Amino acid sequence: MTKNIMIVGVGGQGSLLASKLLGHLLLTEGYDVKVSEVHGMSQRGGSVVTYVRFGEKVYSPIIDKGQADFIVSFEKLEAARYVEYLKESGKIVLNTQEVDPMPVITGAAQYPDDLVGKMEALGIEVDALDCLSLAEQAGSSKAVNLVLMGRLSKYFDIPVEKWQDAIAECVPEKFVELNRKAFELGREA
Repeated sequence: MTKNIMIVGVGGQGSLLASKLLGHLLLTEGYDVKVSEVHGMSQRGGSVVTYVRFGEKVYSPIIDKGQADFIVSFEKLEAARYVEYLKESGKIVLNTQEVDPMPVITGAAQYPDDLVGKMEALGIEVDALDCLSLAEQAGSSKAVNLVLMGRLSKYFDIPVEKWQDAIAECVPEKFVELNRKAFELGREA
């Protein structure tokens, strides 16, 4: 049975490290893993999507609409943008941060109200967390990705130590402790 995780965010938020960490962890757990990155205008704050698929044998790196078990979202609007990819029993793990897209910045549009409430009204299970505050508490606003990974880890039957090992192997040594702390704060929030 193949499991599908979509990681969605805005360029520069650390979604690529999150997908690398997840891919590494799942490989060490013995799964066949396919990771595929789909970039928008990432360097300009555009959408960035990464697919992580794992199971006994994975043939394609792409996740189709209605197939994602999890959407891990660095930003509320990005979760709403990709909600149609979630399967009926799927969950959204969400950072409540709002990053204004270009149409909002230029005044051509307004940031939508109550996106979490709107998704929940559709019957979607949303695990929403202020990951930015937790990342800052860990020591860096850039650690939002590890707070989200900590939150996601609650839904997996993989020991915390294995996640911690993956952090040590995927993150530059000088940032390991900060990232481990961010992971723990996300997991325990």
